[in-house]
Amino acid sequence: MSEQHWSKTKERGSYLGMQFLLGVYKLFGRRVLWLFMFVVVFYFYLSGRKARRASLDYWRRLHTFDSSQPKPSFGTGLKHFCTFADSAFDKIDAWLGRITPAQLRYQNQHLFDDLVARRQGAIFIGSHLGNLEVCRALGMRHQNCVINVLVFTEHAVEFNRTLGRINPNVSVNLIQVSDMGPDLAILLKSKVEQGEFVVIVGDRTSTSAVGRVHYASFLGEPAPFAQGPFILAALLECPIYWLFCTRSGDGFDVHFSHYSEALSLPRKTRQQALAQVIDDYAQELQRVTLQCPYQWFNFYDFWQRDEDSVRHKEK
Repeated sequence: MSEQHWSKTKERGSYLGMQFLLGVYKLFGRRVLWLFMFVVVFYFYLSGRKARRASLDYWRRLHTFDSSQPKPSFGTGLKHFCTFADSAFDKIDAWLGRITPAQLRYQNQHLFDDLVARRQGAIFIGSHLGNLEVCRALGMRHQNCVINVLVFTEHAVEFNRTLGRINPNVSVNLIQVSDMGPDLAILLKSKVEQGEFVVIVGDRTSTSAVGRVHYASFLGEPAPFAQGPFILAALLECPIYWLFCTRSGDGFDVHFSHYSEALSLPRKTRQQALAQVIDDYAQELQRVTLQCPYQWFNFYDFWQRDEDSVRHKEK
């Protein structure tokens, strides 16, 4: 039976409960909070059949692709859920200023600093692997750095509002997207021309453009990747960078790499060029995933055919 589209998966838990946990965290720290959180995570793991099944399916595919990776098991799945919960605390730490520059290990930091110094707008394509929140908050140390983040769910907006209450001095321009149409392209084009950055994830299929995907090889099997983020990148006519941020011990690895000065999609070879850039993104995503497998935070059937998820939604 087909699973529903990722965007139709309801977020579990209440914001009142989240604010309570945030209060405990601010007063007593992460260790004390985990006394509460482990019980909560364990409950969600036992009761969240769809997310648990998606997690174990991911581990099955991962282990089949690379036998050195952990085998799917109850313990592996539970650790996966706990890692996801722990990433939420990293978001909070970033907003509270508890993560110091010394905890960040940049790959190619000079590239980012150069963009800020030149006031060169760019698009950063990331994913739900690791924690982009850390980069977004700490990027604010640059006075001339303006970051616009495209989000696709109301939950993301609400969560960031909650973080904003924690530290009102940190702000990121959130742009909620329901359709990647001409109006959005015009808005973002003007921001890039002003030297601002646009952050978008490339690992979620569209909530509105059915079937506008390219099936790229990911962990040995074809997975649907939305064309929208990459078409948008071409329309903005600006430098394109891959951006991932993953936890490593007590610090974070910021994977920041230049992909193209401007993405060209010639009319005659448009589909081939689009397929190539998505394939390149999928390979980079796969590379970082193999390094940090527990930080894969797509808790749905990532490999499901896009058309099947839409048919399920319409029933």
